[in-house]
Amino acid sequence: MAEESPKRRKANFNEAETEVLIEQVLKHERLLFAAGPGRASPGQKRQVWELIRHKVNPVAACPRDVEDLKKRWRDLKRRDRSKLCRLSQGCGAPGPPPAALGLLLAPEEELPPARRRLH
Repeated sequence: MAEESPKRRKANFNEAETEVLIEQVLKHERLLFAAGPGRASPGQKRQVWELIRHKVNPVAACPRDVEDLKKRWRDLKRRDRSKLCRLSQGCGAPGPPPAALGLLLAPEEELPPARRRLH
């Protein structure tokens, strides 16, 4: 007989969680990701991530910790870069500017029919 594993996978991020995460990370982007002499200390960054966690958890399907949020943010950035690359390859022209990446955060099913063929 198989024993139940003690570690269970958390629920996927829902749309509300993702929206709050994106909104808060973009709001604090300078503190979290700035480089150079004026950048935030690791302690300041940890405080910002905790603040973001407190904003996300009220709409979360299950309690999220800071590492969950950081991983989700990295996954969103990676997914958007790969979508941007795929979309721009078929056009011949460079893709949209980074500010337009918010449009790429929609699920792939919501892409216009003309763009679906590029996947």
